[in-house]
Amino acid sequence: MATKSDYYDILGVPKTATAAQIKSSYRKLALQWHPDRNKSQEAEAKFKEINEAYQILSDTKKRQTYDQFGHSAFSAGQAAPGWDPFSGTAGAGGGGPFSYYYSSGGSASPFGDFSGFADPFEIFEQFFGGASPFGRRGPAKPHYSLRVSFLTAVKGGTETVEIDGKKRTIKVPAGADTGTRLRFSDFDVTFEVEPSSIFRRDGYDIYIDKEISLTQAALGGQISVPTLEGDLDLKIRPGTQQGSTVRLSGRGVPRLSSLRSSDRGNFYVHLVVKIPENLSRRQKELLEEFEKA
Repeated sequence: MATKSDYYDILGVPKTATAAQIKSSYRKLALQWHPDRNKSQEAEAKFKEINEAYQILSDTKKRQTYDQFGHSAFSAGQAAPGWDPFSGTAGAGGGGPFSYYYSSGGSASPFGDFSGFADPFEIFEQFFGGASPFGRRGPAKPHYSLRVSFLTAVKGGTETVEIDGKKRTIKVPAGADTGTRLRFSDFDVTFEVEPSSIFRRDGYDIYIDKEISLTQAALGGQISVPTLEGDLDLKIRPGTQQGSTVRLSGRGVPRLSSLRSSDRGNFYVHLVVKIPENLSRRQKELLEEFEKA
C-alpha cells in the first residue's frame, strides 16, 4: 500500500504556515491542476489530492487532529458523513441519485462562500459565477429559491415543493441561512429565511432584547426568556446595569459544518432596564428617600 503524502507537502507550505498562506497556496495549485485546464494524465488525481489537503488544513480543529495523529485520524470509516437532503440519512458522498453540497457564510473556501465540494470539479463554476474559463461540462442547471421559516432554518425540517411537475420533499439542514445552497444533479436550491419577530441571528449566534423592571435590576430576581427550545427561567443578579448581556453558551444555531449535533453558536440576552413613567406621588417619595439614603 502506497504511503499517503503529507498534506503540508502537497500544498507546499511548512507546518508553521498561517491560514492565509495555506489558502493562497491552495488557490494557486487548484488553478494549476484543475483538469479542465491541465490536460496531463495525473491532473485529476493531483487536483483531488490538493482539495483533500486543503479541507483538512483549512479547518483549525481538523488541522490540530492531523498534526497530532496524522492520516490515521481520517482513515476509511472516519470520513465526515454526508447529508441527504431528501431522506435525511447520513452517508459518505451524499448517497442516492443526487450530487449536492451545501454552503453558508464564513466558509473556509478561498473561492468564496462555498464550504464544501461534493464534486471538486465544480470549483470554477462557483469562482467564475457559473462559467468555467476552461469549458463547461454541461448546460446550466435550473436554480430555485425556497423560502423557509426562521425556526425551520435553525432547527431543520422538510419542505414539499413542485419542480418540473414533480413533488419533491426537500430536507432543510439544521443551521441553514439565507444563501445556503443545496446542489442536486439536475437543479439547485437556495434558501431564503424569513425574519423572526423575536430573535436576531448573526452567523450562528442568536440575540434577543428582554425588558426588566428597575426593581429587578436593583434587587435581582428571576425572569422567563424565550429561546430556540422554548421559555427558560433566567436569574437576574442584583445590581444589573442597563445594557447588560447574559450569554447562554451553546444554545444558538447548529453549525452546518460540524459533525456534532451539540456544536452550536451562543444565545445572548440583552437586558433593557425599563424606567417607570408617570410615577405616583408615593413612588416619587420612595425614590427620593432611596436617593437620600
